[in-house]
Formats: sequence, structure tokens, C-alpha cells
Amino acid sequence: MRRNKGRSRFIVLCVAPAVILFFIFMILPTLNVFRMSLYERGAYSPTETFVGMGNFQALAQDSLFIRSMQNTILMVVVVTIITFALALIFASILTHEKIKGTNLFRIIFYIPNILSVVVISGIFSAIYKPENGMLNSIISLFRGETVTVLWKDAPLVVVSIIIAMIWQAIGYYMVMYMASMASVPESLYESASLDGAGRITQFFQITIPLIWTNIRTTLTFFIISTINMAFLFVKAMTSGGPNGASEVALSYMYGQKDAGLYGYSMAIGVVVFLFSFLLSAMVNKATKREPLEF
Repeated sequence: MRRNKGRSRFIVLCVAPAVILFFIFMILPTLNVFRMSLYERGAYSPTETFVGMGNFQALAQDSLFIRSMQNTILMVVVVTIITFALALIFASILTHEKIKGTNLFRIIFYIPNILSVVVISGIFSAIYKPENGMLNSIISLFRGETVTVLWKDAPLVVVSIIIAMIWQAIGYYMVMYMASMASVPESLYESASLDGAGRITQFFQITIPLIWTNIRTTLTFFIISTINMAFLFVKAMTSGGPNGASEVALSYMYGQKDAGLYGYSMAIGVVVFLFSFLLSAMVNKATKREPLEF
């Protein structure tokens, strides 16, 4: 009995510091965000005025916020689908096909994930440069005339940011899926080949089901991180411009805070938090299935 009590006390002492720090630096600030969203207050003013759901009602009528949420949802959906599709395809090719220099390709694909968002934003800003950027130069070479496409102008700015985000993320998940695919027994693919199954059939009938747990876990993580990464790329590449065309929810939140609308910005934070939580729950529910064993 005394030994069990001593063991319990030891576990509590080990866990308590982490729990206390988590409560102080995560739980309390989150609760304070919810509380402040119900007040009207300047960023540097101690005066608070209770407005209840007034901030949220204003958000529902704020066209700039609605556009920023639309951009956020578009980036999350498009970046997630394209990144995971390409990561799985490249991982399957490098794992199962006899290609020389597989490790070199793995390193090359992983390099963008090592670089900071600021560096990647600088690279793509140079690529998108209207006058002598690499992208316009390539298009001009094929068309035989000088082409000046404004890649960071309103019609194309969101697409340009999405391309940079995909380039940054794809290598990390490709390496993760290569590790998962390497654990799948080759005998399964050999048996499928003898039964007449092609590479595509093997990919969807063997590879995807057997690494589904890994895909599901990384998918939830990626969706949450994409919301934050969209903010970082927007801040580094466009600062929400031109005229708010590339604004996302988090960058709009920071803009409202800088404008002195502290309570209003906290309401945006609450909406983003609930959106992230609900989206993660929906993805977990939609992707839930019985794990396959081999």
C-alpha cells in the first residue's frame, strides 16, 4: 500500500509542473480570449464595456471578415488536398520504383520544410516579380513575347500563396509516408501482381489502407497548422494586400487589434478557434475506420 502511494506521489510530482504550465499559458489565455470577445475595449485601454454578442453580430455583417474566412477555407481545402495527393504519389514512387538516388530526392524534397517562411516568401516573391521574375520569364520564353503577369495582384494572389504553401509542406509529409510505406511487406505487392493488379490498383487497395492511420493523424495536424501557416505566408508575402484580397482570418484579426479594436479581434480569435475545432472533429469523424493489420 505504501509503495503504491509513494509511486502515485512520484507520478503527481512529475506531471504537476507540466499541467500547471499548460493551465497558466494555454487554458487561462484561451478562456480570457472568450471573455474578452464579449467586451468592447481598446488595445491599450483598461476600460471595458460589456457588449455581449455584439462583436459577433458585427462580424456577421463585416464583408472584409467574411472574405478573409473564405480565403482561409479555400487555402485549407486546396492546400490540404493537393499537398497530400502529391506527397502520397511521390512517396509511393520513391518507395516502390527502382530509382537511383532515392535518398537524394528525399533530401531535396525535405529542404523547403527546413527553410523559414520568410525565406520561402522571399524566394517566391522573386519568382513572381512582374518585370524579370522567373515565372514570367519562362512564360515569355514559350510564348515568344514579353509577358507581364501580376501574380500578386487581386485575381491571382491567393493562388500564388497556395503554391508557395504547397511547395513548403509537401516534402515533410512525403518523407513521413515513405517511412510508413517502407513497413508494408513486399509480399503483399507481389501477390497482388500475380493476381493481375496494376500499380494504381495496388496503391489504392494496399498502400492507402495500410498507412491510413498515419494519413488520418497527419491530416488533422496539417489542417490545424495550415490555418497558422496561411497567416505567416500572407504576412510575409502580401500583408493582406492588395486591398485585402489575400487577407486571411488571423491576419485580419491582427489588423483589427492594431487598429485598437481589441475586443473585436478577440471575437475573430474565438471564431477561428471554433472553426479549427469543428473542422478537426469533422475530419476525424469522416476519416474514422477500423485499422488494418498485416
